[in-house]
Amino acid sequence: MSAIARLSRTNGRAGMPSAESGIQGRGPVGKAFGYAAMVLVLLIIAVPLFWIVVTSFKRQENIYVRPAEYLPIPFHPENYSEVTSRIPFSAYFRNSVIITFFTASIKIVLGVLSAYALSLLRFPGRNLLFVVILAALMVPNQITVISNFALVAQLGWRNTFQGIIIPLCGTAFGTFLMRNQFLSLPHEIIEAARMDGAGPLKLLWRVVMPLSWPTLVAFSLITVVNEWNEYLWPFLMSDDARTAPLQVGLTFLQNNDGVTNWGPVMAGTVLTILPVLLLFLVLQRQMIKGLTSGAVKS
Repeated sequence: MSAIARLSRTNGRAGMPSAESGIQGRGPVGKAFGYAAMVLVLLIIAVPLFWIVVTSFKRQENIYVRPAEYLPIPFHPENYSEVTSRIPFSAYFRNSVIITFFTASIKIVLGVLSAYALSLLRFPGRNLLFVVILAALMVPNQITVISNFALVAQLGWRNTFQGIIIPLCGTAFGTFLMRNQFLSLPHEIIEAARMDGAGPLKLLWRVVMPLSWPTLVAFSLITVVNEWNEYLWPFLMSDDARTAPLQVGLTFLQNNDGVTNWGPVMAGTVLTILPVLLLFLVLQRQMIKGLTSGAVKS
């Protein structure tokens, strides 16, 4: 596809204002407000995370002291071993990986295919269907919990992976995000691919997806994080270590008598956060690029 390659290189060389020129164009007052807002947001995010990590290394008697101690003295790493001894941590972790992998995979495939159909294919009712998808974005998931629970329970899917995974596979956000990305692609590249004989599937996998890689990475990362952190639906669907994810398993570390030892709970929380944190650190550049694509026009 020589025509596509030439158009892709031309499009990649299109001049775009750099981030540095945008920053340099601001006055000192604007810079000060920008940095102050950035520091405030960082504190709002970092302080709870710092407290979770510190608490995960404290003894129980040091957690409830007043005034609060901001350093874990004495250092107590045994909380982490207690997590694995009090609950079947590896089983819960395995269940979280299974649920996240299959749910995220289905959402990504459905989001890409539906966005491709709504943006680059022509069929009756396309715009009306997109309006319905946008309406689904405005409906909180909690509203459908009761009806979904009744249906899944009637099917006998409680304490099963399909009962947890299938009701979570709707992806209105992914369809909306990927559709906007596909519509922002240069029309000339799409037409050149069609003139070269590319069919719908070949056009999608050989042309559209390589040009949309940053947005796909952002969509995938957001989906994986959301599914990994999902709590309400798995909590309703599973109370068995064979299918319950890690977020539900951590609730069994709490005591019903109101005197919970928060050290192991926070240690389990840190272990739960680490996988998605590492994933974000690896893919953060692609995620930011994908979420901001199309924000600056040449």
